[in-house]
Amino acid sequence: MKAFGIAVVVALMSLVSGIAAAKPANAGWHVAARHVLGGSGGWDYLALDQAAQRLYVSRSDRVIVLDAKDGRQLGEIDGLSGVHGIAVAHALRRGFISNGHADTVTVFDPSTLKTLQTIAVHGHDPDAILYDPYSKRVFTFNGDSNSSSVIDAATGKLLGAIPLPGRPEFAVSDGRGHVYDNITDKHELVAIDPMAMKVTHVWALADCRYPSGLAIDVAHRRLFSVCQNRTMAVTDADTGKAIASVPIGAGPDAAQFDPKRQLVFSSNGRSGTLTVVHEEDPDHYRVLAEVPTQQSARTMALDEASGRIYLSAARFGPRPAPGKADPHPRPMVKPGSFAVLVVANAAD
Repeated sequence: MKAFGIAVVVALMSLVSGIAAAKPANAGWHVAARHVLGGSGGWDYLALDQAAQRLYVSRSDRVIVLDAKDGRQLGEIDGLSGVHGIAVAHALRRGFISNGHADTVTVFDPSTLKTLQTIAVHGHDPDAILYDPYSKRVFTFNGDSNSSSVIDAATGKLLGAIPLPGRPEFAVSDGRGHVYDNITDKHELVAIDPMAMKVTHVWALADCRYPSGLAIDVAHRRLFSVCQNRTMAVTDADTGKAIASVPIGAGPDAAQFDPKRQLVFSSNGRSGTLTVVHEEDPDHYRVLAEVPTQQSARTMALDEASGRIYLSAARFGPRPAPGKADPHPRPMVKPGSFAVLVVANAAD
């Protein structure tokens, strides 16, 4: 997931039909809890096993597993290398972790957290990872190979690779024979046939620069791409038609859709906010809240039952002075500051 680090951000944008222009209040949304985990290393995706109420937190060379209800730490999956994402096939009792530095996928048992298998994906920097229940296959989206590796979820057999038209980012499945992925450097969205293992459509994303996070409303056939020009692009999942552009915060990385409450979320790491959008109907959207969270809180997971949002973040020190060896240095994470934030609505 590289979109958060892209420096080019379009600062001006125009609102389009179906979008409320007024600046929203927080509408009852707030940071309800903060689970401080500390430790060293970077982080990327969060994943929630809805049935087991387990939250998987990526942390560089390990995955931390929390009880989603109270933040209690249940264990770790370690011995990893450049962790990006986690996917859980609950019915198969198997979980999958993408190791971006090792070009592998680690398969684990969600009940014991023991490693079962390590699979070489034959692609570079496997980043986003997705379990598609329709095909019962796992897809990695390889950031440095412009490809997706396909794995049989039950056996761990590598089935092949799908060439992509550019650098892949987040992906989603509709559970009905379609997988979708944002192509960040081309500002595009692709549709994939998971059984035939091929791209079936390539759609340009209107009013969107460098898409990262992707969410889906399966019932209404809508896709939500969050983009670095502070826009959420809404796309028809069947035709690729641009439906709406919704204003969001700066530095978005992840998107989630809550079908129970008809809400779309964008976690914005640069502005340190969570944009909450209501789907009025499939063609019209209204921003309900711009919730203060924390700068760097860019990745998230959704608990559909409770409506809670989980975000991972840390606090940073001052940016070092640039030098010849590193003209664009990043600020260091403050020791012990890494935490998972829980955002909730007082109405739930």
